[in-house]
Amino acid sequence: MTLAFPVRRELKPDRAQAAAADSLASLIWLTLGAFAIGSEGFMIAGLLPALARDLNVGLPAAGHLVTAFSLAYAISAPVMAVLTVGLERRRLLIVAMAGFALGNLLAALASGYAALLAARLLLALSAASFMPAASGYAAALGGPERRGRALSAVTTGLTLAIIGGVPLGVLVGQGFGWRATFFGVAGLAVFSLFGILTRLPCQRPGVTAGLGERLALAKRRDILGVLVTNVLTVAGTFTVYTYLGVFIASVAGLGSQALAPVLLGFGLAGAVGTQLSGSAADRWGARMIVIVAGWLALVAYLAFSLSAALGPARAMPVLLPAILIWGLASWGLITAQQARLVGLAPALAPISLSMNSSAIYLGSAMGAAAGAVVVANGAMERLGWAAAGFDLAALLSVLLSGGSTSGRS
Repeated sequence: MTLAFPVRRELKPDRAQAAAADSLASLIWLTLGAFAIGSEGFMIAGLLPALARDLNVGLPAAGHLVTAFSLAYAISAPVMAVLTVGLERRRLLIVAMAGFALGNLLAALASGYAALLAARLLLALSAASFMPAASGYAAALGGPERRGRALSAVTTGLTLAIIGGVPLGVLVGQGFGWRATFFGVAGLAVFSLFGILTRLPCQRPGVTAGLGERLALAKRRDILGVLVTNVLTVAGTFTVYTYLGVFIASVAGLGSQALAPVLLGFGLAGAVGTQLSGSAADRWGARMIVIVAGWLALVAYLAFSLSAALGPARAMPVLLPAILIWGLASWGLITAQQARLVGLAPALAPISLSMNSSAIYLGSAMGAAAGAVVVANGAMERLGWAAAGFDLAALLSVLLSGGSTSGRS
């Protein structure tokens, strides 16, 4: 009698590579989810005038929709990371994306300002749950050898949202009304949800730091300095970005149809800045790049103020190059800041980067709120000065943080 034992079949190298490639290809559904979240989060700035008219509220009140979303995201991101630590990762992605789709439907159907504000809070909670989980899922699925490529699947979704999703959303809003943009993003979210349900494998939860560990890291002076700098720089960006549509209309006399091309230029410049700052930080040190990008952003904000003083006829030659420099510097600065955080505490990078995400959204809340105060006082042309104030404070924060400007951190 011959006993037959099951034979364990090893995947040949080519088959193993093909399996790994299939796993990475399945991350397209996370890319789509990040694209939907990025598009919704940024395109609302271009819809504020229409929202204000339709909901019968002032422009500053409409701007508070950005403030509320950003503040809710900043607070809920670390809290949700702790509350969902034991949840299977694919299930968390499903719940978060389903909530995001529902939030967009509620926003599209909102009967008034309060209902839209509530929908945006649900959107923030869902986005804050999805984005960190998507990055963690991608990193674990890719493994040590393909971690960078896997993480890029998520960041690519955000980059594409800035370049294409936001201008497209503005065009849809101008052509079919602001509610159509929320319906469109809801459709993208449902499509992403379907792919996550059918194409992504289950993944056990990893180890996530608690709130105590995060707070302990935030008490480190060097880490806190980077986070404060990020809050201030992003605040400067969103002081102008939130009201960019009405700003260029007031300063340069550009109609609403010009906003989408302007946002496209800003997004393309931001994508270039993201790529350039990463390689430049490796060569000259992240802190040096933060300082250079901070000065470039300051030049852009001062150019905004100069264009406001020139009058509509002569503002364009100053304003449009300033917008490109602004996009290049603001997004490049965020990338360099991430490199600084990783360099300061490589072993704690997952925690520090999640805290950095909260700092970014806290900064956008501050900037949107500051812009609302400027606009409410009828001083639209002073948005550039307000943003420059935040940027100067950020530069001072970097200079006081110490270290060699050519160092890696």
